[in-house]
Amino acid sequence: MSLAVDGFKSSALLVQIDEHLNSISDAERQEQVKKVRVFQFNVKNNAGQTATWTFDLKTGNGAMHKGTVAGRKPDITIDVKDDDFVALAEGKANGQKLFMTGKIKVKGAIMMATKLDSVLNAAKAKTGFKAKL
Repeated sequence: MSLAVDGFKSSALLVQIDEHLNSISDAERQEQVKKVRVFQFNVKNNAGQTATWTFDLKTGNGAMHKGTVAGRKPDITIDVKDDDFVALAEGKANGQKLFMTGKIKVKGAIMMATKLDSVLNAAKAKTGFKAKL
């Protein structure tokens, strides 16, 4: 099942993260699973539509899913506009500034967002996008 969602620039970034996870060794995946749990991204595009992706690294080797995952309550939920998410991933925006100005809304284990940064930075090396939370 494809993770891409038409009309969302950020879906390409999330596909790249998933491709990165699928390209690393089981040992590297297990290391990432130790750092991060379940993240839910609610991304709103310029047309006012919202798409949801769940980054589930709670068990096994971890996976990215389009939508929510039954039986998995997110440890952290991030609400962000599509353009802000892309700018963040490309290193053109600062996550703390976006959070402080209300452009990113975080529910749940807020400190866990810093652990997601390590996963995104690992993906950055192989996929070419920049990520900084």
